[in-house]
Amino acid sequence: MVDIEKLKKVARSLALENAVKFGGRANPGAVIGPLMKLVEGFNPKEHAKEVNIIVQEVNNLSSEEQKKEFESLGSVREEKVKEERNLPPLKNAEEGKVITRMPPGPSKYAHVGHAISFLINYMYAKEYNGKCILRFDDTNPDVDAQEYVDSITDNLTNYLGIKPDSIIFASDDMDKFLDYAEKLIEQGNAYTCNCPSEKISEDRRAEKACIHRDQNKDEIRKSWEEMKNGTAKDTVLRLKINMQHKNAVMRDPAIYRVNTNNHYRQKNKYSVWPLYDFESSIEDGLNKVTHVLRTTEFDSRIELHNYMATLLGFSEIEYKHYGRANIVGAVTQGREIRKLIESGEYIGWDDPRLVTLLALKRRGIVKETFYELTKKAGLSKSNTNIDFTVIAAINRQILDKSAKRFYFIENPKEIVVDGAPNQEIILDIHPDNMKAGRRFNTNNSFLIEKADDSSDEIRLIDCLNYKEGKFLSTSFQDFNGKNKIHWLPNDKKQIVNVEILMPENKTKKGIGEKTIGILDVGDVIQFERFGFCRLDSIDKKNNTFKFYFTHK
Repeated sequence: MVDIEKLKKVARSLALENAVKFGGRANPGAVIGPLMKLVEGFNPKEHAKEVNIIVQEVNNLSSEEQKKEFESLGSVREEKVKEERNLPPLKNAEEGKVITRMPPGPSKYAHVGHAISFLINYMYAKEYNGKCILRFDDTNPDVDAQEYVDSITDNLTNYLGIKPDSIIFASDDMDKFLDYAEKLIEQGNAYTCNCPSEKISEDRRAEKACIHRDQNKDEIRKSWEEMKNGTAKDTVLRLKINMQHKNAVMRDPAIYRVNTNNHYRQKNKYSVWPLYDFESSIEDGLNKVTHVLRTTEFDSRIELHNYMATLLGFSEIEYKHYGRANIVGAVTQGREIRKLIESGEYIGWDDPRLVTLLALKRRGIVKETFYELTKKAGLSKSNTNIDFTVIAAINRQILDKSAKRFYFIENPKEIVVDGAPNQEIILDIHPDNMKAGRRFNTNNSFLIEKADDSSDEIRLIDCLNYKEGKFLSTSFQDFNGKNKIHWLPNDKKQIVNVEILMPENKTKKGIGEKTIGILDVGDVIQFERFGFCRLDSIDKKNNTFKFYFTHK
């Protein structure tokens, strides 16, 4: 439960600080980010209304009132860097000997939940100076594809900054899987079964053994060979454990099936393919994985994996399960996304409404955000609900320290300020670490946002004060009004065209300052009073800079 009074006090101080720093106008986004660290229990979605009210109150104050109140309250920001919330220690972890793995199945594009899982394994390996393996569990010819391998590899290495100690493919060990399967057959620990899948499921629920359980080895070997050559298409190889076991997973699970479809990597070399539990247990053993970190949905499978490790002569592994990171308010199922793309409703896997890593990268979510999300989620057994407001709040706090500032006007209106002097205005690209850099030559003609036009006294930020088209002064100290707005000189030589693709897949068009020309594709910047955006492409012919909207 959040302390509302503390929230209001801290939010007001942050809003005042932001207003004093940026020409008398506070940005709600700049307040929300720090609140996540300074006020326990603060939730951007639940408490946005309170924050917006406070920001509006601060923006309604005169510049002098803002300064006086801020000096009275003081900054609530912590002077020293808050100690990082480290992940909890791992059981039986030895320095330099921890080996973890990131085992994606290359059947879909990765999203936020996958990123957190990857990073948990990677960060733990690095914390103990161990190793982290990127292993593609690619033993399903029906869905595995090279395009997903390439995308996931690029997401991990080039976007998230993960450097796996090795990259391996489970399908490259197919001959080893076959050897281990045949070892189990010879031990009397596996048998072939061609019961319909519905019958197998029914028997497992009823704790009832099927007729194939008591076959002799010759019958099993013969059936196994038929599986390998692809003729026994309805037959599976099952592990013989205990059909009355209290853990349903242990009731003679299938470990091999026939699949004669072409495989993206192994082509048509194999007709039988291992199922997840068998393949994963062997790969973990072969690669000497010491710690398996994964979500709680695998709780019931620990016993099975340990059982198989013992049968096959591998060391037992330390398992640590944590709650799922549920992505709220976005489509994450690959099948649903594919339908939306095929129907034309979504533009692709990087559609700005998605939370795939492809989409978030293109939208401007920086890699550091995922590391902070991972620390926030930790290894709690409880599921974590993450919506875009949480991602945006963390990302905003990171970007605020470095993102270049520029002006963008969506609906420009020309104004003439009688008596305005000619000036050379020099603004900071960033208030803290990139002084100056933005240069404007002004006269009495300006472009402002149409919605900002008013008969009240107006301050063109860092330029001049005017009222009803009449120049008043250039001094900020003389300004006693409430409207502080951004602007551009009415000069085609000093402006460029700007297009911004918004989250709802609609494009906003307007103009921006020519200093935008210093940017490279991929840079994430802040359009003041509008929001953060990532430069996606440049149309030099039409002098147009095309952005993806990141967030407020």
